[in-house]
Amino acid sequence: MAAVVRKRRQLNLHLPLPAAKSSRFSSSPLRLPLPLSLPYNNNNSVYRVSDFDKLQVLGHGNSGTVYKVQHKRTLATYALKVIHGDCDTTVRRQITREVHILSITDSPYVVSCHGIFEKSPGGDISILLEYMDSGTLDNVLKTTGTFSEVSISNIALQVLNGLNYLHKQKIVHRDIKPANLLVNSKMEVKIADFGVSKMMSRTLDSCDSYVGTCAYMSPERFDPDTYGANYNGYAADIWSLGLTLVELFVGHFPLLPPGAKPDWASLMCAICFGDQPTLQDTSASEDFRDFIKCCLQKDSTKRWTVMQLLAHPFVNQRPI
Repeated sequence: MAAVVRKRRQLNLHLPLPAAKSSRFSSSPLRLPLPLSLPYNNNNSVYRVSDFDKLQVLGHGNSGTVYKVQHKRTLATYALKVIHGDCDTTVRRQITREVHILSITDSPYVVSCHGIFEKSPGGDISILLEYMDSGTLDNVLKTTGTFSEVSISNIALQVLNGLNYLHKQKIVHRDIKPANLLVNSKMEVKIADFGVSKMMSRTLDSCDSYVGTCAYMSPERFDPDTYGANYNGYAADIWSLGLTLVELFVGHFPLLPPGAKPDWASLMCAICFGDQPTLQDTSASEDFRDFIKCCLQKDSTKRWTVMQLLAHPFVNQRPI
């Protein structure tokens, strides 16, 4: 565990960020190492940042702000994610990675990207995204309370379909959690925020395990020798999904007592040394409890895959 301790400062504990600075935008295309010419949209026409009016702030993220914006001519609504030009090199690498993944993904279960802009070389980076009018599942949980089992089954099915698409493209998300799952008023759920995702190549163990939000990391990301001979990013996404679904059902992060303030040490101990997480609520169905058990196997080699979970009765017999 010594190696884990040495790297603890690299973990993202999802601490609150200060308010973002205001900024103005220009229409310069993004100058990042991407496989296509940007900005772009699904209609093959060029967008400029000046084409949009900012309506409100939707939230603050990692060195940036997300705005609700409206196209001046069409009145179409989008979300505009703005990363400040003075962000550090780590954040800029993450946004480069996110831009690349968004530019090559096309799934109804993954948030759509409609354009990417850079104010000037090294300046603010803006990503024009599909607008999901109900925000994140984290916001919905905090404002309206816990989800019913039927709703969670529908959420699980949609996220699994999204992960199935991503994993087939050899993309590991590495940060599945309520705050990274967007939802609209139709209860359509889409995976978002690919800043710490990974494009897998020849080997799985080339994937750096010390990224993402610490609370939702799987045991093998802390201690691969004990919980998985080789770090498997695909299996780690399943663990994070399992914790997310339990949180939506019980209303709090499931590995710590309600109201407990998370810190790196308590989270690591709970994940690595605690008992296998289970859904203990007696109101949950047997299918739901079994589904969570399949997601939260501490040994990554025993954890179910996306395809196995898609055949599980908890999601397989329930339409979206």
